[in-house]
Amino acid sequence: MIGEILPPWVASAEKFGDVPEETLFPEERPLIARAIDRRRREFVTGRHCARLALARIGVAPAPIPRGERGAPVWPGGTVGSITHCSGYRAAAVASTDDARAIGIDAEPHEPLPEEVLSMIASPEEIAGLRALGDADGEVCWDRILFSAKESIYKVWFPLTGRWLDFSEAAVVIEPSGTFRARLLVSDPAMGTRALSGRWLASDGHIATSIALPRP
Repeated sequence: MIGEILPPWVASAEKFGDVPEETLFPEERPLIARAIDRRRREFVTGRHCARLALARIGVAPAPIPRGERGAPVWPGGTVGSITHCSGYRAAAVASTDDARAIGIDAEPHEPLPEEVLSMIASPEEIAGLRALGDADGEVCWDRILFSAKESIYKVWFPLTGRWLDFSEAAVVIEPSGTFRARLLVSDPAMGTRALSGRWLASDGHIATSIALPRP
């Protein structure tokens, strides 16, 4: 699923089930020593997907520790992103020769709670979602918006080291399977305030992606 919305210079791997904890490196096990079972399974399978994806660009298996705010710390010369939701785990990676940052996110294909939508969307974005829903009521457009903003954050944070609030990115979703975003804050490390990505709804899940190429 995730590979369908990524450019060819990004490698990916996904799982619809979980793998044993034995796939972890010893250095990674302390990171989930106190985690609940669901979180442990997400972490283990996410790291497994990440190593599968890295192998596809010629990177040998290695630990992927946590950095600031829990972001994965990728092997030198690579960038990537990991996502997980109920019934789905995925990772996407690329060489730093090809990419500056990658952001992916997966969500269940179901509506957002109303109180969540009001927290993550501007009035303009909510109006856009209503128009999309009028044209196609089968798609949970609000969940796509949420996912797109998660992907934006996963591109923003590794480059800037700064938090990005949901209100600091304005997103327009296109029915064709793309979206565009305008960052409402600036940071020299980003080099741009305009981002574009892709989305897909399939098999009960929604996925979004942004791959920021190296100029």
